[in-house]
Amino acid sequence: MTISAIIHFVTQHATRSNKLKLFFTLLALLTYKYRSHAIGTRRRPDLKEPKGTVPFFGHMFLMASMPSTDLYDYFERTYRELGPVWSISLPGIGRMIQGDTPELLEHVLKTNFWAYHKGPHFTGSMRDVFGEGILSADGESWKFQRKQATHLFNVNAFREYTSEVFNSEAQKVLNYLGKAADAGDAVDFHAIMHAFTLDVFGSVSFGESFGCLDNIDGRVPFADAVGDLLGICSLRLVDPLWKIREAVTSTGKKARELKFVMRERIRKIVERRRLEGVDGDKKDMLQLLLEATDDEGNPLTEDYLVDIILTFTVGYQASKIMQDKEVAGRDTMAQSVAWMMYAMLRDGTDPSLMRKLVQEIDDVLGGELPTYETHKKQKYAEACFFETLRMYPPLPRNFKTCVQDDILPDGTKIYAGEMFTWSSYVMGRSEKLWGPDVKEFKPDRWLGREKASSLSKFSSFHLGPRTCVGQGFAVLEALTIVGLVLQNFELKLVEPGKVPAYGLGTTLAMRYGLPVRVTRRSRG
Repeated sequence: MTISAIIHFVTQHATRSNKLKLFFTLLALLTYKYRSHAIGTRRRPDLKEPKGTVPFFGHMFLMASMPSTDLYDYFERTYRELGPVWSISLPGIGRMIQGDTPELLEHVLKTNFWAYHKGPHFTGSMRDVFGEGILSADGESWKFQRKQATHLFNVNAFREYTSEVFNSEAQKVLNYLGKAADAGDAVDFHAIMHAFTLDVFGSVSFGESFGCLDNIDGRVPFADAVGDLLGICSLRLVDPLWKIREAVTSTGKKARELKFVMRERIRKIVERRRLEGVDGDKKDMLQLLLEATDDEGNPLTEDYLVDIILTFTVGYQASKIMQDKEVAGRDTMAQSVAWMMYAMLRDGTDPSLMRKLVQEIDDVLGGELPTYETHKKQKYAEACFFETLRMYPPLPRNFKTCVQDDILPDGTKIYAGEMFTWSSYVMGRSEKLWGPDVKEFKPDRWLGREKASSLSKFSSFHLGPRTCVGQGFAVLEALTIVGLVLQNFELKLVEPGKVPAYGLGTTLAMRYGLPVRVTRRSRG
């Protein structure tokens, strides 16, 4: 008999004098049943768990008390203490089984891919941002959007157009840095990269820059709405009572207002472009999508177009337990370039690494603008970027929901409804996977055979059927802005001995930015 059936029987048949006794008896039974895990989850004595469980609530208070700046380091410490496989349970969210080995990751993301979905917890939390876009889709909807995205990134005209956009928006960055260099002012490189990538994604998506680089120190309504709404949705991922919280506070109303601002901006652009008709001179994503049809030959609906464009434009900025990086995301790119500059300029990094990078940039570009062809020759720059992603992965922790009972390669059972979680942050800092020099920034580990052998333990671009279709786009964008900046300027960290604090979010943001001082290069 289920708990609800017992309660129903007691309320219907117990006498008034016995109800109180029965109530406390039932409470004692429930407390014993859920003494070591969250209510609504399965007890798993076969799994290791960190200390700090509370009856009914599992690990909720432990996770809620965790400072955002310490969260990923906590997972790293737990990995060292309990090993690569352990579990926590959270009421309203479920059981999360952490598995930080290449073998487990390959099984979930490749071998048994169809047994693991994004799940209702993720889609419900993030629907206001992504709608029915590829980041929140499963099944046939995902297959269709994946097919569209794969085609899109392989259209030569689109690739050439994106390269032009990268260079034109990068020029605005150079102008901004030039003024800072002349004035001797420190600037927030982290914020500059966020402005750059959002302007890039606006131009690439529908041919219109948002103007963030022209107003870095001001406010841009669309960008502000995106950031604020993602912050709200990110908290939902770790708050099992978010629907109640948003209903009794102003947060729910604010989320609806932000969603309207964000979607309405894109909707108006879609409407206008549809009225304008097909324009052979336009090469942005929206133009290609307006020409596309669904499986029945019908034009894509307006809502569907808005979802796809928003998914690509907003990408993976979101905030702490996000999903796979299926397309190149805006915030993930901005933060990765900022972390790359930090990693190369911080105290403890060999200065010769930066000199080697700058020398390659000068040799390959020779003062010219980067292209898809030149970036193929920038092997060391790409190695620096991949090493950054290893040490500071844009999505530190991910999860999938199991939809059918499964057994992982190490023998661990995972039941339908439970989540498989993994941490690129933990795996990227594992001595077992990368060797005793794992904490050192060593781009050379990505040159030659090492790169190919690292893919199973490196998941920044995901694995399996959901591998990032925009990986080439992402790498070119990063190498373009890094190349143009370092061709023209020298950067120095204001605080080279200080590790930037992590921000609260699904991506690995710098909470207080990355202050740098800029000087123009003297090139003889």
